[in-house]
Amino acid sequence: MSTRRRFISQLSQASTLAFLPLHVQDLFAASSVNQDTIIDEVEIVRLTGSHKVIPGLHRQYQAKPIHIYPDQHPAPYSDNVNAKETTEKLVHDYLRIRTKGGLSGMYGAIDAEAITPILKQLRPFLIGKDALAGETLWDQLYRNNRHARAGHYMMALSAVDNTLWDLRGKKFNAPVYELLGGPTRKDVRVYGSCLGFTVEKGKVAPRAKQLYDQGFLHQKWFLAYSPGDGNAGLKKNIDLVEELRAALGFDAEIMFDAYMGWDLPFATAWCKAVEKFRPYWIEEAFSPERLDNFIQLSRSTSIPVATGEHFYGRWEAQNFLREGAIQIVQADPEWCGGVSELVKICNIASSFGAKVFPHGHAIHATLHVVASQSPEVCPLVEYLINHVAHKMHFQKEPLLTTNGILPLPQKPGFGIALDEAKIESQQVITS
Repeated sequence: MSTRRRFISQLSQASTLAFLPLHVQDLFAASSVNQDTIIDEVEIVRLTGSHKVIPGLHRQYQAKPIHIYPDQHPAPYSDNVNAKETTEKLVHDYLRIRTKGGLSGMYGAIDAEAITPILKQLRPFLIGKDALAGETLWDQLYRNNRHARAGHYMMALSAVDNTLWDLRGKKFNAPVYELLGGPTRKDVRVYGSCLGFTVEKGKVAPRAKQLYDQGFLHQKWFLAYSPGDGNAGLKKNIDLVEELRAALGFDAEIMFDAYMGWDLPFATAWCKAVEKFRPYWIEEAFSPERLDNFIQLSRSTSIPVATGEHFYGRWEAQNFLREGAIQIVQADPEWCGGVSELVKICNIASSFGAKVFPHGHAIHATLHVVASQSPEVCPLVEYLINHVAHKMHFQKEPLLTTNGILPLPQKPGFGIALDEAKIESQQVITS
């Protein structure tokens, strides 16, 4: 390598490491940039296998914006108590990045929407770059596309960022949370996200009490009814809160998710009716472009207002916090820009006295970021009770809990290892 190229490479690496703790900077500095860390391949590993499912059980729908149209509104839900277990085909995609020196990072399962931008736009740019230059690569990828601020491109960038963190963890033989500054606790408590559990009156209380007794002291339930259901739907949403509080007492924390399905009058009426039951938050009452609605709702209720799983970067989070629109940020490291961006969002939130509960449709990146942050800023990890095992089906030692506690992984990177016994076929895709 020429003197000029070496100098430029060193400058690039220095800017990349500036945001890391000093002891981690020392680790990186001790390993000069060489061909061993140059990205040689970016590929999708498609895994196919079989898994057990019970059709008609734990399939409760949630309120959605499109439900204002009667022909788009689902029929009332009821668990099929006679449903029988069956076997279905399962396909998951993982992103793998390899270097010339044999280093490899992996992350997944990733969203299908991210695959095309990964292969068509990000892959050609990444090959030949230094895998350790995380901040430089993130910034260059973001600046390289005029649509990078949101959507599928940002989801693709997130997958790349997370995969590179896994690779760096393996390079330095450390879990990702160690690279982020070290753990702030020995294990992490989760909140049980109850997506799929029926909200039929009389069936909620026994389920919630069972989960609480197992160790899920924090539970999030999904509201099934929206303005299209009128006052009757509003009453059912109120009844759900009352039933849960009666079943769990005031020791439990209960949260509620409206999945962008409400309007301001509906949300305001619900909040006014349930304030006495002290919900921990109301999540995504509106879609995130409706900033004014969030501002008005926050001003009208004592219930903390949450949103952010559909934030695509620190700028959106800052806008909401600056306007006092929310008190809880729920950015998703698989959508908002990866581990690198979620850490920045946590820093911004802390300056506003807000909390960050990262959206957790998957666990790995969320767990490692939360473990590295102050418990004041990031108290809990979201855990989708009915979905985590499915999302980690092809992994050895998946991050599962039955008591509401996740011990911190000790393996390098994210500790993702594939279980060959569950893989019936495997395809590597590069274009």
